[in-house]
Amino acid sequence: MLKIKLSRTGKRGYATYNIVIAEAKSKRDGRYTDLLGTYNPNLKPKEIKLDQKKLKTWLAKGAQPTITVRRLIKKYGHTG
Repeated sequence: MLKIKLSRTGKRGYATYNIVIAEAKSKRDGRYTDLLGTYNPNLKPKEIKLDQKKLKTWLAKGAQPTITVRRLIKKYGHTG
């Protein structure tokens, strides 16, 4: 099963995240299928960049967002 999840990047103490499509059982920062966007919680206001077309395509194919990703998409006004 494919999941839409966060993959941590950045340096120690200053985390940024990539929003990726990956196997549900894969490691957090492991291999992924596709990159959908980025999330930076360190900025004021928090910044999320997401490719809406790719997101809709992967949701139609059956990819399930994790709870955290679902919350981010809903909070920042991106629809899927």
